[in-house]
Amino acid sequence: MSHQPGQAPLLIACALAIEHLALRSGDHTGADGPLTLLRTGMGPRAAERSVTRMLAAPHLDGAAVLATGFCAGLAPGMHPGDLVVAEEARDPRGTTRCVGTELLVKELTRAFPRRTVHTGPLTGSDHVVRGQERSELRATGAIAVDMESAATLYGAVRAGERPVAAVRVVVDAPEHELVRIGTLRGGISAFRVLRAVLPVFFEWHRSLLLPRR
Repeated sequence: MSHQPGQAPLLIACALAIEHLALRSGDHTGADGPLTLLRTGMGPRAAERSVTRMLAAPHLDGAAVLATGFCAGLAPGMHPGDLVVAEEARDPRGTTRCVGTELLVKELTRAFPRRTVHTGPLTGSDHVVRGQERSELRATGAIAVDMESAATLYGAVRAGERPVAAVRVVVDAPEHELVRIGTLRGGISAFRVLRAVLPVFFEWHRSLLLPRR
């Protein structure tokens, strides 16, 4: 199935109801082509299964896929509301390279001048990461971890060649763990960032549609 210029589909995947709510309540007016917001459910198996099933639909043939939502930051100095742009997403079965990371960093920095944008490897996990395990993952070079991004992108590229990316909002960081006081405030901050991020995702998608020189 072919798409006319400016009509290539975009699939944005998240796991949680609160993430889906943030994305649904954002500004959708800048979308270039059909937009699908997919709530995959929690965990890597649910994420891969859901995105694979969705990409089998004819109207999403060749769709670009962007995984988003909240994550745990691994690097010291990260704060709730910081943004993470994955250079690669590490799944136990393989590493998926992300496309357009420089543009995403540039546009996020412009859109959120008071937030820090981190870029580097994003690793997947099948459980919530805490304590010593956080340090061990950091030692591998990863800057953040979540349960769905790596599996989502792995499933997306297995379903067919396509551009993929992952952008996550930090809600849990080394000095700001979810179990500590201030969790609610950090969560609200991350929710507001996620709700406002869609125009950057649309700009990323638009850049993929431009003719290559």
